[in-house]
Amino acid sequence: MSAVVDPETRALRRARRTIASQIAVVITLVVLAAGTIAYWVLLRGQDAETERQLESALGRGLSSVPPGCTYLVTPAGHAPAGRLPFTLPPAPAVPRPGDAVTEERQLSGATYTIRTVNRDGEIWQAYFNEHYLISDREQLLLGLGIAEAVVLIASVLGGYLLAGRAIRPLGEALRRQRTFVADASHELRAPLTRLHTRTQLLARRGGAGPADLEILVSGTRELGAVVDDLLLSAQACSERPELEPVPLAMLAEQAVAAESDRANDRRVALRLSRSPGLEDVVPGVPTALRRVLSALLDNAIGHTPPGGSIEVSLANPDSRHVELRVRDTGVGFPQQDADRLFERFAHGSKGEGRRFGLGLALVREVVAGHGGTIAAAGQPGVGATFTLRFQRV
Repeated sequence: MSAVVDPETRALRRARRTIASQIAVVITLVVLAAGTIAYWVLLRGQDAETERQLESALGRGLSSVPPGCTYLVTPAGHAPAGRLPFTLPPAPAVPRPGDAVTEERQLSGATYTIRTVNRDGEIWQAYFNEHYLISDREQLLLGLGIAEAVVLIASVLGGYLLAGRAIRPLGEALRRQRTFVADASHELRAPLTRLHTRTQLLARRGGAGPADLEILVSGTRELGAVVDDLLLSAQACSERPELEPVPLAMLAEQAVAAESDRANDRRVALRLSRSPGLEDVVPGVPTALRRVLSALLDNAIGHTPPGGSIEVSLANPDSRHVELRVRDTGVGFPQQDADRLFERFAHGSKGEGRRFGLGLALVREVVAGHGGTIAAAGQPGVGATFTLRFQRV
């Protein structure tokens, strides 16, 4: 059973074949043009050689042996001596002294270029056998044909590889676009459904109580967080932005301050600690790193029951890095699920945060885009720790 291929993939494959064929045609035409020029140069050289051989034979006369492949026939005899390899054809008319006629004839299975001249009333003829010249032309044509075939095959294969490399960024862009659309539809569906259901209930009751309004507010807050995540995903999928020095401790303070009221409402202790002499400036995008901290705190608060605690700590594990940890005493997770935490669309079975889902998947993308790393450690019923490591400026 054949796999279903999406339209974008088919379009990319067609583009790759088109580019490869165009490259092959261009290279083949270039080689063909080069071969044509080489063949023309060879013909010019052979014509010059034929001319030289004929003039040499007619100029020397019977007193010397003509050059190889050349025969001189005069009323007084022929040279070289011996039997001619062909039957003499009728001589063309050259009525006036100094007139000359050059022609090509097939004699005894061979091709000859014949020059007939009138020398003071005597007809002299020089015969040049073109056997070796024709052989050279045939060998050149054979070589050009083989070269053309090899170049065609090589250009098709090379063009296909080069085209694949050229359109790979386009394919990645299309893949990210599809992922973004899937993220949007998947993540927005659940809160929209809940809001729609709650709105219908309110319409039937004819009024709204505080609890109902709080549910609506919570739903709109969730929708806002999802939209922020999707915008962050779009930013992460675009060109890599310019990085600037960012004080990570200041962002952590802001994130903790922003979530303190929510943590207090849930009776969860939220605190920030920094090691003495901390060097916390890292290269990054402030808005993106702020969303990373917000997503981690959202997960920690959502998975920590009342009476628990969350600690955000910053330290320098060595002279080149800054390390940020978000540790909670919440429901935790099995350590074998650590990698799955960062997969899109995966969801945990406990807690109200989005420890499994789009948030942490985007966290990993942003951290990786900043040249950093993220690791998760946890134990069911004990809590979880997320460790981020960035290079210092």
